[in-house]
Amino acid sequence: MGRPRGVEDVVILRAAAQVMGRVGPAGLTLAAVAGEVGLVPGTLVQRFGSKRGLLLALADQSEKDATDTAGRVRRSHDSALGALAALTVESAAVMATPESFAHHLAFLCMDLADPQLYERALAIHRTHRRAIEELLTEATGTGELRPETDAAALARTVQAVIAGAGLTWALEREGTLEERLRQELDAALSPHLPLRDARNARDPEES
Repeated sequence: MGRPRGVEDVVILRAAAQVMGRVGPAGLTLAAVAGEVGLVPGTLVQRFGSKRGLLLALADQSEKDATDTAGRVRRSHDSALGALAALTVESAAVMATPESFAHHLAFLCMDLADPQLYERALAIHRTHRRAIEELLTEATGTGELRPETDAAALARTVQAVIAGAGLTWALEREGTLEERLRQELDAALSPHLPLRDARNARDPEES
């Protein structure tokens, strides 16, 4: 018997990510995800086998989405640094509240303890790093960043800043996550901007 059609797997998996942010590890069930997309739990059992199977499929889809998002964002922005800021914000869009950030962080902790999920989490991490480094390399070549900028080293710093910005924002709860991410990204990039741009970034009224 062929598996039920009507709702594509990718729609189910993106719905699962939304449910993850609302309910955390304990509340994420096949029934909760099925209800999100108007299916019965048995349909998800047929497609993914179990909650673990769903999580593995979601991790695989997340890696693909990370690559696709980087390409799409770059095509929609005139500059590499503009694309980097947009990519940073969009990648964290599912964690827009402190509660959803905490729930996704709880799932990451699960990933770190599970060999198969860890393998996929690391792949997603590396995909994000590669996209960041490619944008920084381009920005160095076009003069958005100083020519001596080490794009690989800066990519590692940017990725660490993004992770830390999310955690401190969830703790401090000042402003929005998008505002915090943009602020901290600007701070990380500022020392690597050409002198005039760096001065304008510090003193925008002088530009």
